[in-house]
Amino acid sequence: GASTVIALFLLCNGAQINVKEAGSSFEKGLFLTVVKVMIGAIIGLTVNSIFGIHGIFGLSPLAIIAAITNANKGLYAAMARQYGDSSDVGAVSILAINEGPFITMVILGASGLASISFMSIVACITPMIVGFILGNLDEDMRRFLEKGTVLCIPFFAFPLGANLNFFQIISAGISGIALGLITTLVTGLGGFFVLKILKAKNPSIGAAIGTTAGNAVATPEAIAAIDPKLIVVASGATVQVAASVIVTAICCPLLVSFIDNINKQKIK
Repeated sequence: GASTVIALFLLCNGAQINVKEAGSSFEKGLFLTVVKVMIGAIIGLTVNSIFGIHGIFGLSPLAIIAAITNANKGLYAAMARQYGDSSDVGAVSILAINEGPFITMVILGASGLASISFMSIVACITPMIVGFILGNLDEDMRRFLEKGTVLCIPFFAFPLGANLNFFQIISAGISGIALGLITTLVTGLGGFFVLKILKAKNPSIGAAIGTTAGNAVATPEAIAAIDPKLIVVASGATVQVAASVIVTAICCPLLVSFIDNINKQKIK
């Protein structure tokens, strides 16, 4: 149920982007995506080079890369709408590129065998484009759709939350929780500093990339099906990534709120 409402949410937000702000959305989305992927790649490949495919403390490079490089675009969009502006929300169209197994496969050196769902990118970008066109053709339509940017949030957040199993954290153990905390802190702070360098109006939105996308749970098994030597760590990685999804969904909004409050105090 979440996908359809998210599409409507993106359409409404796309209508709020003025032509003059479109460049800002692309720039923010591009830099946030690059930072997210680079951090996951550096940490994962470093662990692999030192400790091998089994990793350290139960965390394999497969789990690390799959969890850290995939951002939850729905959660990002919700926080961007609350703390940022339309250009921040528009960045979600670029962030959608890193969802799924493709980036992880490329990082692990399996890009020749990787496949990415073109329609998943189209499904994310198209509503934004339609809304963008409507909003820039008709100012009344922009104001009308603005109400949907708030109304849609609880309706797509509910099914997203319903798909999370809190007891997965227990089975994943400390390693899964640690992976979620690392993802939130390292990539969240990385996103914050990137937007600060870009002199964004509210750089705290950059911390909203400190999440793990729900569909990243399927990444370890998908990659193991292509590269059989990873089968031995795929099942453990799957549970750990699932734990990271839950932990980041809880911790990332807290981090964004914390940074936002600090920024407001500095302004005062």
